[in-house]
Amino acid sequence: MAAAGDVFRHCLPEVGSGKLHVLAVDDSHVDRKVIERLLKISSCQVTVVDSGTRALQYLGLDGDKSSIGLDSVKVNLIMTDYSMPGMTGYELLKRIKESSVFREIPVVVMSSENILTRIDSCLEEGAEEFLLKPVKLSDVKRVTDFIMRGEGKNGIKKSQKRSRSDDFTPSLSVTLSSVSHPCDLSSPSPSILYSKKSRLSSA
Repeated sequence: MAAAGDVFRHCLPEVGSGKLHVLAVDDSHVDRKVIERLLKISSCQVTVVDSGTRALQYLGLDGDKSSIGLDSVKVNLIMTDYSMPGMTGYELLKRIKESSVFREIPVVVMSSENILTRIDSCLEEGAEEFLLKPVKLSDVKRVTDFIMRGEGKNGIKKSQKRSRSDDFTPSLSVTLSSVSHPCDLSSPSPSILYSKKSRLSSA
């Protein structure tokens, strides 16, 4: 019988092909389709799963000793919903950052709820960014462009792991989207970026 993690793996192109491979995690079918569409428009290769547990299976972090070796999984970015049954995006983030293999991969957490304690917890745990839904095309392009600029021959450089400082950096920002519908890809309103420092100083 095939290992559980094998079910969710595909033959992936090499990172050198110029496309980012993004693992998108969301329990909402509609939200999965939206983020998949935005990522594909941004020229990314996308793998979508519907839970944190399946994401761990895909990455080989589910404890299954018979899973394919971790080197066979080429993931450059993980985007996960925060509120999911069974395992939250925060719990998934922690598992990824505890992994010696995947801890350097940027993780973006998404949520429809603007809860500052939740946002701060994710950023402190190592999330690259926290996006408020509905996610816009400009949000996705900004994140993927940022990752692409820091990509070397062997994937994401270790230097891309963001330090948890109070500097005004994209990695410690919250994107507030003002799109009225998640499928609205042409909203003219720009994203408003709030750094962690500005949020804390206004508290």
